[in-house]
Amino acid sequence: MQGLIEMTGKDTNLLAAFWTIAGDTHPDDAEWISPDALAVRAEAASKAGWKGIGLSLDDCRYSVQKYGVAGVRQILKDNGLEFFELEILMDWYTTDGRREASNRARREFLEFGGELGMCNLKVGVSHLDLTPINQQQMADEFAKLCDDFDTINATVGLEFMPFCKVASLADALPIVQGANRENGGLIIDIWHVVRSGTTYENVAAVPANLIKGVELNDANASAIGTLMNDSTYHRKACGEGEFNSPSFIDAVKKAGFHQKYWGVEILSDFLRKASVDVRAQHVFDTTIAQFSPA
Repeated sequence: MQGLIEMTGKDTNLLAAFWTIAGDTHPDDAEWISPDALAVRAEAASKAGWKGIGLSLDDCRYSVQKYGVAGVRQILKDNGLEFFELEILMDWYTTDGRREASNRARREFLEFGGELGMCNLKVGVSHLDLTPINQQQMADEFAKLCDDFDTINATVGLEFMPFCKVASLADALPIVQGANRENGGLIIDIWHVVRSGTTYENVAAVPANLIKGVELNDANASAIGTLMNDSTYHRKACGEGEFNSPSFIDAVKKAGFHQKYWGVEILSDFLRKASVDVRAQHVFDTTIAQFSPA
């Protein structure tokens, strides 16, 4: 397919999403801040072979307060981390009281993202939102969001999650297609694909221009406990579960994925308790092994 980059273990760029190397912090925490300083994580990531890193808004804010904007930029540059993502904006489509807090976060994402050279903003839908899905209204709001972040040359990726109302690829596609923005599309996480019942064949059929990010990980064939429990405690490094990462990677390539890096997002108790060097090296090594050799 035209535009497809042949990515192999030799030339693949990997980005460590925030949770992958954040350490002993959890989505239920009041603030998402790693106990390991950004400089420590960035150095460990660089030594392991990563080419990019993701931060939560809380962690980014904390790091800017600690190092200054110029200091954060220098940390990323010194460690060869050329790809940078921020996450995750929620309630961007709401029309009630939740929107005020979402808009404040949106302004911060724009500010930090612009100053630090963010490649991509991850957005999602809260599992606490039980209102009926309105795909057209969400598409309209997603278009406005894309327009905002186009001003800082960033893409916006909507991540479907099986424990929220935008649960599957089939739910998310009409939203990004309806928005019809060049810098807007999907984040396709293998865990969300498998647990939502989406097939790899479905992934291979997604138009390439609508894939703004991919996230790799692994897990057991069946969820352990609730989907939320499985997602936040029991993900595994690629090749250590039963998702068949190479087949997923092949499906993404068949779709024509042409972004410059592949994301890796793993939330697990093992990684939370491991040292930062172990987190960075183990996940990098197991992920890169899933790609065909050059």
